Order: sequence, then C-alpha cells, then structure tokens
Amino acid sequence: MSLSQEFLALLVLIALSAFLSIAEISLSSARRIKLQVLLDNGDERAHQVLMLQNQPGHFFTVVQIGLNAIAILAGIFGEASLTPYFRSLLSLVYTGTALDTLSFVCSFLTITSIFILFADLLPKRLAIISPEQLALRVVGPMRFCIMLFKPAVWFFTTLSDWMLTLLGQPGQRVNDITSDDIHAMMDAGAEAGVLHQAEHNVIGNVFELEYRLVPSAMTTRESIIYFTLQDSEEELRQQIATYSHSKFLVCDGGIDRMVGYADSKDLLMRIISNQPLTLKDAPWLKPVLTIPDSLTLSELLTQFRASREDFAVVINEYALVVGLITLNDVMNTVMGDMVQPQQQQIVKRDDASWLVDGLTAVEDVMRVLEVEGFPDDSNYETIAGFVMYRLRKVPKLTDSVTWAGYKFEVVDIENHRIDQLLVTRLPLAGEADAKA
Repeated sequence: MSLSQEFLALLVLIALSAFLSIAEISLSSARRIKLQVLLDNGDERAHQVLMLQNQPGHFFTVVQIGLNAIAILAGIFGEASLTPYFRSLLSLVYTGTALDTLSFVCSFLTITSIFILFADLLPKRLAIISPEQLALRVVGPMRFCIMLFKPAVWFFTTLSDWMLTLLGQPGQRVNDITSDDIHAMMDAGAEAGVLHQAEHNVIGNVFELEYRLVPSAMTTRESIIYFTLQDSEEELRQQIATYSHSKFLVCDGGIDRMVGYADSKDLLMRIISNQPLTLKDAPWLKPVLTIPDSLTLSELLTQFRASREDFAVVINEYALVVGLITLNDVMNTVMGDMVQPQQQQIVKRDDASWLVDGLTAVEDVMRVLEVEGFPDDSNYETIAGFVMYRLRKVPKLTDSVTWAGYKFEVVDIENHRIDQLLVTRLPLAGEADAKA
C-alpha cells in the first residue's frame, strides 16, 4: 500500500472509533426527560433512543465489538505502516542494534496517542457536552449496526444478562425519578441561574406539602372568629363589620359544638335586603368540613377537591376543635415569601437575631435559619412546640433552649402559651475568642 492509502485507512479507522465512542457515551447518558420532551414535539428519533436505552446491552455489545476490532486493525496497519518511516528517520542519528525496537516503540506511541486523542477523548467529551443531540444523530446508524451483528449481539447480551442475574443485579437501569432527584435538579438550576430563587422556593414548598401536617398552616383555636346561635343581631352585625372574613364558623354555645358555617355573601345579602339576621334554624347555613389534625397538606388538598370546599375545621382525637384552615392558607404555604402575610411571623432584628412568633411552623424557621432539622419533630408543629418539648415543662419568661448553634429564648407568654421567641445565633469558638 502507498503512504496515502495507509493514512487513508488510519483515518477511516479513527473515524469509526470516534463514531462508536460518541454513540456509547451519548446513548447511555442522554437524559430521558429531555428525550421525552423531544418525542412530544414530534421527533421520532427520540423514541428510538429511548428504546435503545431500555436495552443497553444491544448497543454496548456493538460498540465493544467495533472498538476491539478497530484496535486490532489499527495495530496491524498503523504500526506496520509507520515503523519503516520511523526507522528511516531514526537511522539519521542512530544505526545501532536497537533501531528496529526504537522504531516500533515510536510507531506504537504515535498510533496510540492519535487514537486516544481523536478516537476516544475528544469524541467522548463532545458526547458528554451534548448527549441528546448526538444521540439523535447516531441512533440510526447504530440500529443498522445492531441488525448487522444481530447473532453476536444476541449471544453476548444473553450471556451478560445471565451473569448479571448471578450477581443479583437488574438487567436494565432503574429510571425512576425521586423527589431527591428533583430537588437536586432544582438546586443545580438555581445555581446555574435558570431558576430564580423565588421559583426555587415555590417548587420546594410544593414538595413540603407531602409531609407538612395541617397544624403547621392552620389558624389556631384561640384565634378563630366564630358566631353562636345565641348571638343577637346587633352582635352579629358588629362582628361582621369588625372582621373581614369570607366565611364564619357557627357554633351552638361553644366552639366544639359546630353547627355549620355562614358565607359572608349570604349575610351581606340579608343585611342589604333588610331581612332579620338570625342564625337559629337558618336554611342558608352550610355544613362544615371537618378534618383530623393528622392530615398532611397534600391530603387536605385532596379533601378540598373531593368536597368542593375551601374551608375546613381541624379537630383532634378527642373531637375538640384545634384550628381552622382554608385553601388560601395552603397557597400561602406554597408561595412563601412571594405573598405578603398580614403579620410577619419571623422578624430579623440584626445579622444574628430574630424575633419569632411562637406559632411559626418549624419548617419556616428551618428555612430562615438554614437549619437541617429539629429533633423528634413528629411531636410538634410549631417553634413554640419545639421549645416546650425541649424544656419538658410549662415555659416561663427567659427560659431558653439551644439547638444547631442557635439560642431560643422565651420573651413573651400569653395564657401559658409561648407568644414570642428571641432567636440568637451563638458565636463560634473562634468568634468568641476574637471578641474576648
């Protein structure tokens, strides 16, 4: 063969090896989510890539057969072709007995370096950078190669599947996406600037609905405004004028004896039409939805959807009312800082201290203080509950607990309930020494 033919054969081998390297990396690392989006947009090649990913043994077998065959041919053609030229070149400076060996070593190193760079390293790096785009380009030729080597593909795939079974491993990779995977993608998107911080927080709050319980977002018992059947018309008018709620709970004497709820629109219509405003035997009272305090916010949304209600009373295991929750409360939990609550529950005083309402959910405190978690958090829902759980007694002013580098001090109590806490970041050992 002439020099030009030998170089042409090497270039063909390098091109084939580069193609197989690109196919191996791109087909295996192409993300199923992006492929599904491409398929939904009408690109049938994405479906072919997904089918190959479901049977990775097929294209891996073809790739390995091809790469090993090319490596052997490259050794035969390359070293035999380049060795004479290196011998001629080296003979200009050395004519000893090791000339043939040196020529062979130089030829081997040259061929190996060329294949590492142009047939392996660069193609694989390109495939890692754009796996989906390259997978769509190589899937057609790869399917043809699989058909061409079908007997060998079947033999090696069956043998490898059998060996994987002996090792107790699945024959295919598991492509289930967990919430942890989505959280990781969100974090990566926020770091890359694809997701704004507010959007990142909203998506994270949506996942919190699965394990945040109803008490973390409800209006507590002592804060519920309700009517009784015994209220006079004047008392009802005064409460309607004072509190701008869309719905009012109606009870018989006490809050634990619920009758139903009154919609403020019905009340307003009766006032405008000068009808008597009485709650006894009122046909416009509606049955109230009651839910246990053990429900998660996600389960509550399911209850709202099934009952076509957006208002529910929360009761405990003794059938006592512990709170009230609306669809708007759940949405405020999801939106977080994107909505402006009527009363801010966590007020930052300076860089190292916060004034926190005792009824603030522990999840909100964790987010603001960047704390990983609180101990035994299944026993309480609010930051006041955490402090009482740690104190193991009825709290008093100036009582405090420490956790995760923060001091939680009781600064206000109302009817034995922790109303306000002062949270202070404790100085680290190095910071304390510096101040001293």
